[in-house]
Amino acid sequence: MPSFTRTPRRPFRDRGEPSSSSTLSPNTHIPTIAMADDEGSPGVPLNDFELDDEDEGYTPSDTLGEHSNRLSFKRRAKAKGLGFSLFDSLSPSFSSLLPSRDGTPRAFTPGTHLLGAFSGSGSNLGSPGKNGIVDWVAEGPGRRVYDDLTAIDWIFEYTKERLRIRALERQGGLIGHVKMLYDSSQIWLVLIGTGLMVGMIAASIDVVTNWLGDLKDGFCRPSFYLSKAFCCWQIEDLSQCHDWVDWGEAFGITARGGSYIVKYIFYCIFSILFAATACILVTAFAIYARHSGIPEIKTVLGGFVIRNFMGAWTLLIKSIGLCLAVASGLWLGKEGPLVHVACCCSNIMMKLFEPLRKNEARKREVLSAAAAAGISVAFGSPIGGVLFSLEQLSYYFPDKTMWQSFVTAMIAAVTLQFMNPFRTGKLVMYQVKYTGSWHGFEIIPFCILGILGGLYGAFFIRFNMAIAQWRKNYQLRFFPILEALLVAVITALINYPIIFMRLQCSTLVATLFQECTPESDLAGMCQKGKAVGPILLMLLSAILGIFLAAITFGLQIPAGIILPTMAIGALYGRAMGMLVQAWQRNYPGAWFFASCEPDVECVTPGVFAIIGAASALGGVTRMTVSIVVIMFELTGALTYVLPIMIAVMISKWVGDAFGRRGIYESWIHFKEYPFLENRDDPVPDIPSADIMTRIEDLVVITATGHTIESLDSLLQSQPYKGFPVVTDTREAILLGYISRSELRTALDQSRTLDLLTECHFSAPPPTSTTGERYLDLRPWMDQTPITLPQRSSLQLAMSLFQKLGLRYILFSTHGQLQGLLTKKDAAFAMNSDSTDVAGDGGRHSGRPGQGHVQHVHVGQGRSLLGEMRGQEEEDDDDDDGTSPDSSDPLTSL
Repeated sequence: MPSFTRTPRRPFRDRGEPSSSSTLSPNTHIPTIAMADDEGSPGVPLNDFELDDEDEGYTPSDTLGEHSNRLSFKRRAKAKGLGFSLFDSLSPSFSSLLPSRDGTPRAFTPGTHLLGAFSGSGSNLGSPGKNGIVDWVAEGPGRRVYDDLTAIDWIFEYTKERLRIRALERQGGLIGHVKMLYDSSQIWLVLIGTGLMVGMIAASIDVVTNWLGDLKDGFCRPSFYLSKAFCCWQIEDLSQCHDWVDWGEAFGITARGGSYIVKYIFYCIFSILFAATACILVTAFAIYARHSGIPEIKTVLGGFVIRNFMGAWTLLIKSIGLCLAVASGLWLGKEGPLVHVACCCSNIMMKLFEPLRKNEARKREVLSAAAAAGISVAFGSPIGGVLFSLEQLSYYFPDKTMWQSFVTAMIAAVTLQFMNPFRTGKLVMYQVKYTGSWHGFEIIPFCILGILGGLYGAFFIRFNMAIAQWRKNYQLRFFPILEALLVAVITALINYPIIFMRLQCSTLVATLFQECTPESDLAGMCQKGKAVGPILLMLLSAILGIFLAAITFGLQIPAGIILPTMAIGALYGRAMGMLVQAWQRNYPGAWFFASCEPDVECVTPGVFAIIGAASALGGVTRMTVSIVVIMFELTGALTYVLPIMIAVMISKWVGDAFGRRGIYESWIHFKEYPFLENRDDPVPDIPSADIMTRIEDLVVITATGHTIESLDSLLQSQPYKGFPVVTDTREAILLGYISRSELRTALDQSRTLDLLTECHFSAPPPTSTTGERYLDLRPWMDQTPITLPQRSSLQLAMSLFQKLGLRYILFSTHGQLQGLLTKKDAAFAMNSDSTDVAGDGGRHSGRPGQGHVQHVHVGQGRSLLGEMRGQEEEDDDDDDGTSPDSSDPLTSL
């Protein structure tokens, strides 16, 4: 029995290009416990057709067709004399009593479905070609089991879906057409249901958030549950609304100073209470409800599995916590978290339909469409939501997904319009309309706003990442609730004295976007001749807002960064607009103001606020097209598209000069998620051999010489999430690859067998050495992995990871295993900023792409989709501010 230790180092000689290539077979097989028959031939499984398994712990493949001389998608007629297909769903105890053809009992493994058929009497089914039968273990992709924090196999999932569709098409007839119609309509039912749910939840969040936010200032005397806007409905001057009672008046304090102090105290109390409650809900009930969720959504859409991230409990806590967090007055927004809420709604809807629930690739297509609905209700921008999903979130976005995203975003927007949460006919509070146009001389300040947006975005990202790193290393991370309380106290104490910061971000943005009217005159910003005071107050608010938003984005509460960024950009944008407006008023006869009409307001500061918000958002997120469309849909004026485009373009150029990562990519990198952008990013011009894990550093499994007990010990002693399968440790001829999840599931379903039962990863011998029983693990193994020669460039390997969504690539020369490169290895190598990325103490180091690179070694700390990564894993447990014993599953990345 070979020991499961690292294979000894041995020299490999280059023999040219490998002679074999990787292909996918349409046949997918299921593990079998077989017995040798009387003639010494290996036993064969009983059943010839199995579509799916109800176990949620793994995603089995669809198995179609019986084995003939050549592989075919056509299903042959079942063999006569054996009719056990009806017994697939029987319990193991009853199935084990079924007799075989010769009357001897055959063993069934609980939870294991058997595949195959008999043909003729006494036929040797283990040898191909006899009686028209080939070995039932033809090469195939095997089965897939996706545990938490693992990557999916895109090729396998789409192959499985094609086979399922072909099985439905074969049925024909009226019933077949009805089944096909129902099958094709399932995804539209999910999308329509998602749009309706998202629209209703977003409207509810808007109503509750406004009421809680106004509760900090006072309450409605006739109806306590009404916000100030609804309590004073149809009253233009809110100061004349007698039904609304502030807290100073409620306690009978008439003095101006005393009333101010009482209102200040109640503002702070409610702010701290709301923030603490939101943090308690998140840390106690749904840790995945924290933050915006967009970095995790990008990672999930890229092919990563995060269990419970989009569950019903997460949806409930996220929605409630979002209302509390936004109402607390913290510098955060609900726009980003609404994308997570929409994905949760979609995931819940998909649970009703098995074809969607059990196909991870199709799940991600639906989630991409749901993300568009989240942005649609957040900004009242359906087209902007589709482009946001395409530009920022989606990893794979075919034409059908764009159409599905459009439908979902439209239904969500229509639902929100029907709910009309603000009773104004507007989808969002800050939706505005402009009556004037812009002038040519304003291009210069618009460009300046673009530069400021890029500088702000670069500074904010670095500042926020520095705070996140400090929070990770500081002891306060063990007390997330206390940290949220401290931030809430600081924010409340700063916000209330400054009128621009006292308002909620949505109300502030709505006010800054508006044209000057008596209702929108905040702090005298619309009064002529008094521009200096409001401008200085706006700039001070923007500076303090940057600081507060940076420390808030990262707390254990639902928090988005989009709306605070827009508020900061609108503050300095409106300030610049007021400067230009004052300049034009003081020098109306200057030559560059010649295009202004007399006796007509020439400069609209609200336009500058819009462009400042767009430039700031572009600098932080590095988005372009979607921001322009969102802002256009907010203003409803086509004439402002050009200046917005100019500002966003300059903002991205300036931001990219300081770093190409936006805020979401920076958090993905900070949390070390295995995410590879599906874009044409520069790749170091080095061989893949400089990055891959070499064979001498791999833990491999040989084809024979194993028992259930020894494989179970291997899984307990080795932390890796996958093992190459070779013929033996001497020749190391590559046979395939089996992941930890598939091997664990196969062993768990074989618990009724003796622990000394032989396990085979290749064709078993005619007679088993341990008796009649053996466990054939070939159906659980990927027998056709994608392979490359080790001389291949890293560019080619990265293209395969990005375009095909692979989990791993094996490197071989003339069939001999040379090394392995996983998606996590590739992501780490591409995102590493260090010259020494060695996991073995720096035995080999070098910077990719800088000449004379000898070897960038990815050791066991980061290879093989490792489940544990040594001491770094213990440190990563705290990167989110929780204690080491937190139940956060992401800490095992």
